[in-house]
Amino acid sequence: MITEITNKEEKPQIARKILEGLKEWFEVDESREGYIRDCADWIFLAAKEEEPVGFLCLKETGKETVELAVMGVLKTCHRKGVGRALFEKAKEIAKAKGYDFMQVKTVQMGMYEDYDITNRFYLSVGFKEFEVIETLWDEANPCQIYVMAL
Repeated sequence: MITEITNKEEKPQIARKILEGLKEWFEVDESREGYIRDCADWIFLAAKEEEPVGFLCLKETGKETVELAVMGVLKTCHRKGVGRALFEKAKEIAKAKGYDFMQVKTVQMGMYEDYDITNRFYLSVGFKEFEVIETLWDEANPCQIYVMAL
């Protein structure tokens, strides 16, 4: 079940539980802690079975644009529709709040196998390649930006 979490204390607890189990994608402590801290102020969706198994956060990046800022699904739930369900609910909420576009940033396809899985997911839900910024993060991690109209 996908639910919107509004409690600013619960959001970081869920994010920490999920992100610390996904160190292949969130290995940089400073970055991971930033997501955990910042998610309290973002639109926060959680996928729950008995306990949270995934989450997704949206943050406003412009008057008409929202960014899928961070998303994580426990590995035991990969390829079971959890990420897609989170994304579909996020898209529904973004449209309802009046946003016209959604963007997401990830490491460019072809750099790392784990991120290639992420890239294929974003393409499968309808994102389109927009731009690669090779030095946004660092040379080993060129930033792929995807966008979609809502």
